Amino acid sequence: MPIPASLRVELGIESAAGVAGGCIHDCYRVSIAGTVRFLKTNSAEYEDAFAAEADGLAALRTGGMRAPEPHSHGVAAGRAYLVLEYLDLAGKKDFAALGRMLAAAHRKAGPRFGWHRDNYIGATPQANGWCDDWQEFWIERRLRPQIELARRNGFPLTAPSVKVLEGHRPVASLLHGDLWGGNAGFTAEGPVVFDPAAYYGDREADLAMTELFGGFPREFYEAYEEAWPLDVGYEQRKPMYDLYHLLNHLNLFGGSYLGQVKSTLQLLH
Repeated sequence: MPIPASLRVELGIESAAGVAGGCIHDCYRVSIAGTVRFLKTNSAEYEDAFAAEADGLAALRTGGMRAPEPHSHGVAAGRAYLVLEYLDLAGKKDFAALGRMLAAAHRKAGPRFGWHRDNYIGATPQANGWCDDWQEFWIERRLRPQIELARRNGFPLTAPSVKVLEGHRPVASLLHGDLWGGNAGFTAEGPVVFDPAAYYGDREADLAMTELFGGFPREFYEAYEEAWPLDVGYEQRKPMYDLYHLLNHLNLFGGSYLGQVKSTLQLLH
């Protein structure tokens, strides 16, 4: 849809063209004060989601991941908006560099598991209250909210056993939180990531997400393993981390994900 004229005026947009940018927001390549920017807009109720995205992007950049710099966000002319650095994603697909970048960022340890604010996983609120115990965090901040939402949505699911997390004491790593192929790209300067759901957690949760929906090329995982080998037991814990994102897709997109959720739950019982 065209950018409303009142929003163009308030943001000082000189020119605009629609671009692809996911399934939630309206996205544009715009010129503001003679500089090309990336603009996301939506109804005013998305103001907090854009604030959370800007917060996550800033944190990833500080933590060593290349990500678009957030410039401004808020509500103008009745529309929530987020203005970002525009990145030309036409670079060489150097997945080994992406693996090394992610491993380096994962070494940025946080004080505990969680984040200083709640944010969103897609369009779903994501609770991030601080927690000292990883197993407790994953149950209370990740699985329980999604399972309760699924039940309200008409999917009577049983909570899984979390025995695979017993005794697992990961570092509280800086995570992207929603890292799949659609949220990574490559510029001439190297790999970039975007659309984060950032928090401090087990780095295996990021790696599991990269494998869930198609996966990245082999060189990504080889480079990551060379930079920081994964702990013993990752393959057994991976379904626990997959389950969170599968539940979220079930809650966002409906019953087409129910079979995958149930088969993953069976792996964990």
